[in-house]
Amino acid sequence: MTNDQRRLRGRVAVFACVAVIALALDQITKAWAQHALADGRTVRVIPGILSFTLVHNPGASLGMGSNMTWLISLLAIVACVVLIVLTLRTISMAWTVVFALAFAGALGNLIDRIAYAEGFLNGKVVDFLNYGWSVGNVADIFLMIAGIAAVLLLLFGEPFSQKELDEKNAEADAA
Repeated sequence: MTNDQRRLRGRVAVFACVAVIALALDQITKAWAQHALADGRTVRVIPGILSFTLVHNPGASLGMGSNMTWLISLLAIVACVVLIVLTLRTISMAWTVVFALAFAGALGNLIDRIAYAEGFLNGKVVDFLNYGWSVGNVADIFLMIAGIAAVLLLLFGEPFSQKELDEKNAEADAA
């Protein structure tokens, strides 16, 4: 086995571990919310900032696209495939973790859309983290963390590919 194969195997293992743990946290918290908040009550956690309220959201963020749930589901499927491909192509462990968190977030909400579907991919996502201006879930938190982390990796120039790493090293050697 070559060094590149060992590194790929390591990144795949990290991706799988991060994604499985994040997905499990998402699904466990949604199951808890479905059970504990099914009676319609709201539990205040931090007054004015966070409470738990069960909502079944057919749309995306802030309920947008609620009449196009099937399209949101198809985009989530495509996103999951793209994130796996990107993970296989990167050389960066940091990018691998970001892709795993995004994958877990997209898959977590996709699972809801499939599990609670009344037709073709038109199910509703279980949301319960009520911020006052929006209600979300743990999958949404992972998606947000992945988005912020991706921006930071881009800003700090974290190489995605061997080519980018070679270019970065060449610039450092030339300086």
